[in-house]
Amino acid sequence: MANWQCIKQCGACCHLDPSERPDLDEYLSQAELEQYLSMVGESGWCVNFDHSSRECRIYANRPRFCRVETEVFQDMYGIEPEELNDFAIDCCRQQIEGVYGSHSFEIARFNQAVGL
Repeated sequence: MANWQCIKQCGACCHLDPSERPDLDEYLSQAELEQYLSMVGESGWCVNFDHSSRECRIYANRPRFCRVETEVFQDMYGIEPEELNDFAIDCCRQQIEGVYGSHSFEIARFNQAVGL
């Protein structure tokens, strides 16, 4: 069975381009939507993403919508705890492939890490 995990120095989820996420207002509060949009920087990347280290500069204090946690996903997307693992794997695969490509080093690392 595949088990979701975040792979370090990937950063695909830090590509926040709102044009690729037209349904933001369906799962973010107005305040969260404003915060999200304020974080979008050059070329759609989060302003807190350090491109050289490929890490988040505010990881410990990142917003709720940046967290893959049972309560967050249940509240934001209606995902039940037992569905979170498969949902998170699918979301990450889709995002990594969209940002880096389906034959990228990042997707290979992710697939290996989660056991696919």
